[in-house]
Amino acid sequence: MKDKKVILGDNIKEISGFQQHKRLKRPLLGANIAAGFPSPAQDYIEKTIDLNEQLISHPVATFFIRVEGDSMIGAGIFPDDVLIVDRALNAADGNVIVAVLNSELTVKRLKISAKYWSLHPENPAYPEIIITEDTDFSVWGVVTYCIHKL
Repeated sequence: MKDKKVILGDNIKEISGFQQHKRLKRPLLGANIAAGFPSPAQDYIEKTIDLNEQLISHPVATFFIRVEGDSMIGAGIFPDDVLIVDRALNAADGNVIVAVLNSELTVKRLKISAKYWSLHPENPAYPEIIITEDTDFSVWGVVTYCIHKL
């Protein structure tokens, strides 16, 4: 992929690299939160959590990608979400990956069977893409987290 020009595909809006300038510590409550009634006795901070340590395993190989399009909404990935992509990880069956497909980046779920590999969208409006010997395809990175506004 060194000599190829990669074009942002129909569901990749932008790519940013990770630069750790400082630690990003935020307060961490001392107890798990229930999805029911809150306990007033648990409103204290036990320690801090560094989001870089929690979300970034391989800083040099980690990138942020903003999503465009709706082909992955069934996986909880929506337009304008930011994906954390780790290029140091090996892709496995069932991973959501960023792939280079015909010189364009795309986000899909990787399906690996004994007969073939395919890129599976998580929206029934889009077809599955079967990877053949003639397909210009490579795994660019594995999506580890999706950040979106509620």
